[in-house]
Amino acid sequence: MADKELARVRGRFVEKISKALIKQLLDDLLEDRLLNDGETDSVLEDNTGKADMARCLIDMVRKKGDKASRKMIEHLENRDPTLYSELGLTCKPTPAPQKQHSWSNTLVTTTDSFWNEKQKSKDIYSVSDDSLRSRVALLITNRNFANNKLTRKGAEKDEENMEKLLRSLGYEVVKYNDLTAKRMNEALHAFTEHPKLRHTDSVFVVIMSHGKREFVLGVNHSEENPDEFPVDNIYKYLGPQECPALMNKPKIIIIQACRGESRGSVMVSDSASAEVVSDDASQQLPANVGNIVDDAIRHVHKEKDFISLLSSTPDTVSYRREDLGSFLIQYIAEVFNTCSHEDDIDELFRKVMQRFEDFPDETKRQMPTKDRCTLTRRFYLFPGH
Repeated sequence: MADKELARVRGRFVEKISKALIKQLLDDLLEDRLLNDGETDSVLEDNTGKADMARCLIDMVRKKGDKASRKMIEHLENRDPTLYSELGLTCKPTPAPQKQHSWSNTLVTTTDSFWNEKQKSKDIYSVSDDSLRSRVALLITNRNFANNKLTRKGAEKDEENMEKLLRSLGYEVVKYNDLTAKRMNEALHAFTEHPKLRHTDSVFVVIMSHGKREFVLGVNHSEENPDEFPVDNIYKYLGPQECPALMNKPKIIIIQACRGESRGSVMVSDSASAEVVSDDASQQLPANVGNIVDDAIRHVHKEKDFISLLSSTPDTVSYRREDLGSFLIQYIAEVFNTCSHEDDIDELFRKVMQRFEDFPDETKRQMPTKDRCTLTRRFYLFPGH
């Protein structure tokens, strides 16, 4: 605080300041309307010596608080830089406390001024009124598996939250449920032929299932007969060779699926009805143990204009609550609702990742990963425009 700065140097200020400088500072503070005529006259007329004038001035200003004290320090720096340096003063304002987000359940819309400002920038992906009306997204949710032990309870909440968010952002949602790997491949291929792709500014592809390092699992998966959809197929089908309509357009990939079997910490539960479970198909907990599951995949190739958010780091699991859905989708909805009116997609994903720094279960850890990011510009969603 600037008033404390003045208190710290009071003795040396009184000793070193000249009467001429006192008068100059009084004129400055009077012009700033931080002192009135009566106060300035009091400093000069009610004190006989220079030291008493200096004490009266610095004490009067200190009592007026941080703003007045900071302005006096600024004027002192301008009037007498040498004295300012000798006193070791600073006029930097006290940093404002970091804003704590109050996460919104509904979408905050972008302003016309923000839209107009960004339309002038060459650093963003083009978004127009026409392209906003042509947005389309693919949403695949696998909940019910042939092996009942693999049922992903809570996935229906993820589907609901993701569909609501995408629609509020202006995307037509092409939705599938409970697909085998073959049907996922077919659904993705069919999506690349959607007539809106030619006019859209971007696409979302969201897949939620069990998984492992390089695959998302189909609903018929078993150890004896794997039912595995290669994640690389997403990038193959949406790339420029297979889907030229999406060339130079952002392709946002979100995958809620385990990427392996490792856990960020030892899983310990003191309850037979824990609330958190994982989507790791190879190590499913007994039905009476918990509610959290994990997902895993990894990508190797790079294509232009992609950005992916995977629900966990390589070889680790991701978690889901059976009553509220996965943490990844919950946090995506909250961050996008609250921040997408002013943040680009890369910053939105960073804020989602930041939410995982304080995981709600102290015995478990999960960290989403931005992967295969080849965006060359910033992409803004401009919600509600």
